[in-house]
Amino acid sequence: MGSDPRDDAMLPFAPGPQVSIGRGALAVDIAPEAGGRIAQIRHDGIAQLVGHGAGTDGVIAWGCYPMVPWAGRVRHGRFESEGHRHRLPLNLGDHAIHGVGFAMPWRLEMLGEDAAELSLALPQDHYWPFGGSAMQRIEVGERHIRLTLSATAGERAMPATIGWHPWFRKPDRLDFQPRMIYPRDADGIATRPLEAPTPGPWDDCFINDQPVTVERGGQRIRMTSDCMHWVVFDAAPHATCVEPQSGPPDAFNLEPMLLAPRTSVEAWFLLEWL
Repeated sequence: MGSDPRDDAMLPFAPGPQVSIGRGALAVDIAPEAGGRIAQIRHDGIAQLVGHGAGTDGVIAWGCYPMVPWAGRVRHGRFESEGHRHRLPLNLGDHAIHGVGFAMPWRLEMLGEDAAELSLALPQDHYWPFGGSAMQRIEVGERHIRLTLSATAGERAMPATIGWHPWFRKPDRLDFQPRMIYPRDADGIATRPLEAPTPGPWDDCFINDQPVTVERGGQRIRMTSDCMHWVVFDAAPHATCVEPQSGPPDAFNLEPMLLAPRTSVEAWFLLEWL
């Protein structure tokens, strides 16, 4: 048996079989077995994402994947919920990062010419003790992609933070005007109180309610979401990540939200070609 990619976010992770949807000049390749992620986005033939095989094949570092049931880092994998202490496996240095969904196979529930729906039964084991489920829908128009993601508690209440992690090929320009930033401490983890945004390069979480735009290859992509928390990582020379999330990194400790049994949290993320 090989290593479980949930144990190490840097492990290589093959995309497996892919399916494609699209409309007009916009095409989206989906890899259900590779964390239910979008493997590539092309508009007029121009690829916008860091793809598998680009020299950064670790499960964390390519495509656009859903983060569920938590987004970003959980400090040392530790948190408390309803009076019980929990310890998640550490999969990136000293912390647990990006949930379990990005390293698990998703079930393809529906596939049309321009839309797909995928589901995931969340584990109830040492990787994630609560169970529950996740759903995502990917819809493509001639000049837009709309992503919807939800997490639903099972028979027991559970904490949850969800979001998306797109790895854009290095843009020529990033237009991002956030209101506030969560300062990072010595562990590199978001903390409070919030502060005025600092200059990049960033690997930080922000409060943002404005569209975010990236430009590359003569194309402009405007991103909006009903999420107020956005993580931007632009310190890598080959990529920039722009990640809308329903809460900040380490939300289980910093700003916990508990889903009652059989209730859900849902968010949307819209990418528009201008």
